[in-house]
Amino acid sequence: MSDTIKVREGEDFDLAAVERHIRECITDLPEEDIEIRQFPSGASNLTYLVRIGDWEGVLRRPPLGPVPPKAHDMGREANVLMKLHEAYPLAPKPYFLCEDESVMGAPFYLMERREGIVVDDSFPDGVEPAEELCRGLSRTVVDTLVELHAVDWQEAGLGKIGRPEGFLERQVKGWIGRYDKAKTHEIPEVEPLTNWLARDVPQSPPATIIHNDYKLNNLVLNPEDLTEVRAVLDWEMATIGDPLFDLAVSLSYWVEAGDSQELKEVLPTVTDAPGFMTRKEFVDYYAEKSGRDLSEMHWYVVFGYFKLAAILQQIYARWHNGQTKDDRFANFNERVRNLILHAHELSRKGDI
Repeated sequence: MSDTIKVREGEDFDLAAVERHIRECITDLPEEDIEIRQFPSGASNLTYLVRIGDWEGVLRRPPLGPVPPKAHDMGREANVLMKLHEAYPLAPKPYFLCEDESVMGAPFYLMERREGIVVDDSFPDGVEPAEELCRGLSRTVVDTLVELHAVDWQEAGLGKIGRPEGFLERQVKGWIGRYDKAKTHEIPEVEPLTNWLARDVPQSPPATIIHNDYKLNNLVLNPEDLTEVRAVLDWEMATIGDPLFDLAVSLSYWVEAGDSQELKEVLPTVTDAPGFMTRKEFVDYYAEKSGRDLSEMHWYVVFGYFKLAAILQQIYARWHNGQTKDDRFANFNERVRNLILHAHELSRKGDI
């Protein structure tokens, strides 16, 4: 359990009540005592490892404090996975959903544990990040996204989880509104940037299932071969929408060697190591594998950075208002500012 930590202060819960509910929903569990650990990464939903003897599961619940309307919907996330894992086996299978808030103070669901390695801001001990490995891992990230976008979402029964018509227009309006609502500091570049985004929204290609937060550290990898994916995690924002928007969201997390230190520090990752694809190579490889027209990708990439800024601003606002004590979020206002400045500059360049 080296990928977990002791449950953070203030993020614990009534262990006995949760154990009773788990045993009511899942039969034939070992008789040993339950053990709870916390997955430390992630800045949104809270995720815990549940261990009973040699059995393990993963529990997810919303963050503490008030959350934006329709956000962190455990019922929706669990129901998406119930259907999606049949068509896309990399999506973990949920065991049950609990909407009774008296059990742990919020709705939650329990899903299967997929063991493996998550590569976040460094490679695991003992792994030499050779250029060949980094190039292969780049291809794996793109291939896994292309496979998701190829899922027949109507056949999978996912037609009710989103509204493809007008998707991009709603995203632009929605994320600008969310940013404004969570705003804590004035950044002059926000207004020209959001005006630019709203002025000329592209025409979307045919809709697909989209992850909406697809990035390297949401992949569980085979420890024996890091180019093999065992699971894709964090489906809370999955919907039916524009696949190029999904691609742009992924690119907003993908740093490269020539990026500024400020951009690299927004959400540190390993993708600036030698061998990893550049964002341009990432886009070209996705175009080759998917067959989609990416001629409007510049607009999408700018929007991807703004969306990430809005998400971090919402998280920072929760910390700023005292709704969470997690000091990882104390400098998110600077990260937001750096993303806004980068997106604004990019909007004026005409490339990615």
